[in-house]
Amino acid sequence: MEQALLLYTTFPDEKTALAIGEALVRDGLAACLNVLPGMSSVYRWEGGIERGREVVGIIKTREGRRDAVTAALKDLHPYDTPVILYLTPEADPATLAWLAAATNGEDGAISA
Repeated sequence: MEQALLLYTTFPDEKTALAIGEALVRDGLAACLNVLPGMSSVYRWEGGIERGREVVGIIKTREGRRDAVTAALKDLHPYDTPVILYLTPEADPATLAWLAAATNGEDGAISA
């Protein structure tokens, strides 16, 4: 069975995150997007130090969807350069089965 994959990213606000998450889930690229609002960020950008308010998005998918979900996220994201970090956790077999089923994987559905 395929390995689970989490993508960590940030969004400018909860509304944007939820809209993108809904598109990723609807298209079978992600099983879920968790949105954690209320994050304050300090970061280096274009030679300066910036501060801002953002929300965290944690996308749950499977390794076989990595390229497709990354491309879709970059296409839908309002940032010119969205942060996309890949985390490959160990997962319970039932969780892996859910990820596969929700992302058109090993449940017999058509895989893209």
